Amino acid sequence: MTAGVTPAPSSVLLAGEHFAAATLYLVAGALGLVWIAPQLASGAYPSPHVAGITHLFTLGWLTTTIFGALYQLLPVALGASLRSVRAGHVGFIAFAPGAGLFAAGVATSSTVLHHAGIALVTVGVVVAVANIASSLPRARARDVTWAAVAAALAFLASTLVLGIVLLHNLHTGFLAEARLRVLATHLHVALVGWALMMIVGVSHRLLPMFLLAHGADTRWTRRSLMLLGVGVVVLTVALTLRVGPLAWLAVALLEGGVACFVWQARAFHRARIRRKIDVGMRFAGIALGFLIVSALLGPAVLAGGVSHPRVATAYVAVGLLGGIVLYVVGFFYKIVPLLAWTVRYRDRMGKGDAPTVAQTFSGRIAHAQLVVMTAGVALLATGIGAGSTHVARCGAVLFLAGVILFVSQIARVAFGAANAG
Repeated sequence: MTAGVTPAPSSVLLAGEHFAAATLYLVAGALGLVWIAPQLASGAYPSPHVAGITHLFTLGWLTTTIFGALYQLLPVALGASLRSVRAGHVGFIAFAPGAGLFAAGVATSSTVLHHAGIALVTVGVVVAVANIASSLPRARARDVTWAAVAAALAFLASTLVLGIVLLHNLHTGFLAEARLRVLATHLHVALVGWALMMIVGVSHRLLPMFLLAHGADTRWTRRSLMLLGVGVVVLTVALTLRVGPLAWLAVALLEGGVACFVWQARAFHRARIRRKIDVGMRFAGIALGFLIVSALLGPAVLAGGVSHPRVATAYVAVGLLGGIVLYVVGFFYKIVPLLAWTVRYRDRMGKGDAPTVAQTFSGRIAHAQLVVMTAGVALLATGIGAGSTHVARCGAVLFLAGVILFVSQIARVAFGAANAG
């Protein structure tokens, strides 16, 4: 068992259904990545096809996973009982199909799918945010993780509003030349304000547990959250008002936020008692490397503007797929096997005949998956930078192969026997 983490029985099913749906969306996103590789190589990041597949990752994989993780984190780590498990299921029933319908509608320019998808997504997000937000006041510990969850939920609500604005623009064109600036705002509010700030806050609580790290300087998390949150707000103002110096200030703030997060993770790593690094934490480490690369590309994107679309495309691809998706995959390897182990073997605790959590999946396959997905992201970014469709597609195929290995692991965890590999 993972020290300090005991799943909340009342919400295991709720978390499990979210994780199952998220895994399906990861597969769909990886398949779509192969399809849009030529457009990525040409730098056509605003195209409907690219936008549709992007939402499979952001809504389908990331947001669904985060909701599922929060339903476990709130009672376990923050001592905040979930306001309503039933509302959690209702939100899932609306959000899970809505994400797919919306992504398909964007990719195919289908008005019917657009509206059906965004309606369901809106219901799902509103129900989930209300459920989680109303649970936060019950928390015993209102620490930096609590603050990160609260702030990230606000950014998620803002992401939804901006998404509706962009969807309306598809039919009316009322944004005109401001469309790309609103799109850039939407991306950063979603990926930095919602996903990355949530990751930073949750990591503050979970990394010390996973690494058995004690005595580390934990002030860097608060600094990271402050810089990232303010940076997203400043960037929004800068893009809205078209103030160049303010945009550069936003970049500096965001770069500082990423640096503080990486430094905090380093502090936990150096303070760890468990010297051996398991595969889940190896995924997280590689993801932090990709996050640094994406951060380094940020100033180049601002300097180049729309005249260098491939740089902007590589910036988002590396940050999303390499930085955020791989990081969440690493946490999947820590959380999902523990949940499955608890459900299957809770009656055999202390009897000596139950496998360890690590034995519910294959370490060799997990490490192979890490190598394949890392190479896939690197090759995809190289293809985008070089404008090579062939190289970009090879990277996308490798990424898909890694996802298939991941699905085989999750299936083994959920349904298979113990494995000592």
